[in-house]
Amino acid sequence: MRADRLVSLVLLLRQRGRLSATALARELEVSTRTVLRDIEALSAAGVPVYAERGRHGGFALLPGFQTELTGLNHDEALALLVAGSRRGAQAFGLGTALASAMRKVVDALPENQRATAAGAVQRLLVDPEIDLLARRTVAEEVPDTVVAEVRRAVFAGHRLRIHYAAAGEKPKWRTVDPIGLVTVREQGYLLAVRGGADRTYRLSRVLAASALDEPAQRPDRVDLGRAWQERSTRFRTGGDQVVVRLRAHPSRRGDLVNTALTVHDSGADADGWLCVEAAFQDARHAEWALWHLGTDAEALAPQWLRDRLHDRAAAVVERYRCNAAPGPSD
Repeated sequence: MRADRLVSLVLLLRQRGRLSATALARELEVSTRTVLRDIEALSAAGVPVYAERGRHGGFALLPGFQTELTGLNHDEALALLVAGSRRGAQAFGLGTALASAMRKVVDALPENQRATAAGAVQRLLVDPEIDLLARRTVAEEVPDTVVAEVRRAVFAGHRLRIHYAAAGEKPKWRTVDPIGLVTVREQGYLLAVRGGADRTYRLSRVLAASALDEPAQRPDRVDLGRAWQERSTRFRTGGDQVVVRLRAHPSRRGDLVNTALTVHDSGADADGWLCVEAAFQDARHAEWALWHLGTDAEALAPQWLRDRLHDRAAAVVERYRCNAAPGPSD
């Protein structure tokens, strides 16, 4: 771990020039005291790093210093393979490894390409944390120790013991045969087999994990895309699903598609609104989705959903019936 950090420190100084101990600590995710110890270790090893005092001081390398310490370790190489989505690397606990790997890749470029690449990167932004309406995407937090054990079991082909908190249930220990890892819209999932049946576990609900020594009972090769599609289909067609017949303004079809499990159009009515049959996870999901579409949609059936939406809207009207909000003394 320290060797990788020392390499990253050298590469940061090569690529960015003079940096303060605080900036280095932030990039390397360590304390400033650790940075100072690492600087001393590099100097003792003959790396020409020196300190500049003053308000704009920091640490820098002597001009022209070259290093061949660009070899990628296992996690860094893995991070690059999932770097098509930086958030995918974060979901699998590889965010730090990805940052380290990218520094090594940049350092390995010829000098003229390095400058061009650095300029180009500043012109690209992929998958920002907020959209144009300033809505923030919140990634699920999974402890590094947990996701590291899960990854280890998946790649080594070993059985995995997890302390899992299913929705609405008390946490229980389970021993599973891991198949693979999937990330979808900021959420990470473990695909596994338990007792001969397919299981899907949300990584954010894994409270603890331990890779076992015994081999997992699983096929040597797997098509994760197909496996995920099959599980997704079973999820959409099972459980307490609710099918709603509704009409919606054409401009809101995209919102409906992003919310419902399935959406089937059956033409338009006399007002030009879409006639739709949509499936939702359960009653709560259906009510939430139709409420957020506001007056741009109308549930036609089932009747209980119309009643719930009516009662909810009536309660809101009653809340705001007064012309003025009550004062502190009211």
